[in-house]
Amino acid sequence: MKKLDKLTKLYSCGRIDRRGFMQGALALGMTVAGATSLSQSVLAATPKKGGRLRQGFSAGSTTESLDALKSNGAVVEICNNWCWGSNLTEVLPDGSVAPELAESFESSPDAKTWVFKLRKGAEFHNGKSVTADDVMDSINRHRGEDSASASKALFTPIKDMRKDGDGNVVIELNSPNADFPFVLGDYRAVIMASDGEGNVDIGSGNGTGPYRLEDFKPGVRAFFKRNPNYFKSDRAHFDEIEHLVLIDASARQTALRTGDVDVIDSVEAKTAHLLGKTPGLRIQEITGTQSRNMIMRLDTPPFDNADVRMAFKLAIKREELIAKIEAGHGVVGNDHHISPTQQYHNTELPQRMYDPDKAKFHLKKAGMEGLEVELKASPAALAGAADAALLFSESAKAAGITINIKKVPSDGFWSDVWNKPGVGFTTSYWGGRATNDWMFTTCCVAESNWNDTAWKGTKAADRFNELVVAARSELDPAKRKVMYWECQRLVNEDSGSIVWGFTNYLHGLRDNVMHPEKVAGNWTLDGCKSAERWWFA
Repeated sequence: MKKLDKLTKLYSCGRIDRRGFMQGALALGMTVAGATSLSQSVLAATPKKGGRLRQGFSAGSTTESLDALKSNGAVVEICNNWCWGSNLTEVLPDGSVAPELAESFESSPDAKTWVFKLRKGAEFHNGKSVTADDVMDSINRHRGEDSASASKALFTPIKDMRKDGDGNVVIELNSPNADFPFVLGDYRAVIMASDGEGNVDIGSGNGTGPYRLEDFKPGVRAFFKRNPNYFKSDRAHFDEIEHLVLIDASARQTALRTGDVDVIDSVEAKTAHLLGKTPGLRIQEITGTQSRNMIMRLDTPPFDNADVRMAFKLAIKREELIAKIEAGHGVVGNDHHISPTQQYHNTELPQRMYDPDKAKFHLKKAGMEGLEVELKASPAALAGAADAALLFSESAKAAGITINIKKVPSDGFWSDVWNKPGVGFTTSYWGGRATNDWMFTTCCVAESNWNDTAWKGTKAADRFNELVVAARSELDPAKRKVMYWECQRLVNEDSGSIVWGFTNYLHGLRDNVMHPEKVAGNWTLDGCKSAERWWFA
């Protein structure tokens, strides 16, 4: 034991490298798995400064913007936002919410009024101190009547905002919301500098984040340098950050193998085990909230018919998709967006199974036997989107459904294809959100700009919208559970979402990339904060 302690100490202070530690640990009788786990835990406890972290991303396009309000959800955009910017609050790796630019927050007993005490000394990259005006004007951009923000529905419940005598931000809501601090951690709610007249700096990347933006080429590259005045002294360990858009899965994994990048997201599930065997590399697998979806829009026939939507939900083999597309790295979905890992997941909702005969029944009821439709599949939604679409088309044949697959390139998919009226059937995914309310308010409520199935106007949709508001105002967890379970049932039965699975996040890392023991699963790459939270050995 003393020899192992000495070896560990030498490793932690950098006197020996990882290879030397592994050889020594194996010589002392440890297994490879045990020595690997110990080496990672030792380094995780000793962050070091320096180096350039190069990250390769699976999604990005020429439509990327430095305006956080316009972020389209591509992982590179979220990671860019949180390099140059910060929020009032932050979702932590354990799923809880904590102050960020706020030093603290507290609510009235009924959770209708929230006071956010701003952190002293926090500065934008140009040296301007963060004020209540910066916070309020940044949030107000999402609230405007004509706002195109996909997060607009999250901020609609705000009744009033003001600053108190100490310069803190007071937010009054129309109704109680115990989860409201989570909303302020949305990646579009990055705080930007105000001019004092209601306008904010939306295009320069002048934020309060851990890194200063040096170069930005949408859909290609973003480059950052450490912010020496970052308000978190225990974060931002790298000297430089480089983000590269590498949409092709093979190209992305090759870049990791050859050392051109240090980290990649979205490792192909079917080749993950082979990549993990490459010397100097490892696979990180995190259970998260990311769902795999097929989207049917209710404003586009034939999906305006509830029986047609149900027929399609019954014509897909979910287990086959998890096995063949995700290589088992995930779990089957049940046509709603709340992951089995999340609070209030409905454990009693019957799992929908493949049933072509029942699907035929619903098509006949709709008067649409022998239906033929087009499914637009893009690698922007999933590297294996075309393969997933092909498997769906094969299983749907038994129900008398013909699915013609149209492959759509990644560039422009999110801006020109997804969530567009008239584009009735597409592949998609949702990155998940930290709470049920945040998820449903973003993807499903009638007023959301990202209600991607255009689910509104039906009896079930109307009831769902009522329940979301009621659950947000309910402070009793037991009563909220009942409401959220019912919300999941309504989405499952009536909406246009085919949620066929929840995938695990699969990242590829070089062995010298270290991270804390707890890695967030609310987004890919440690909640899209790998640049801030990780370091080199």
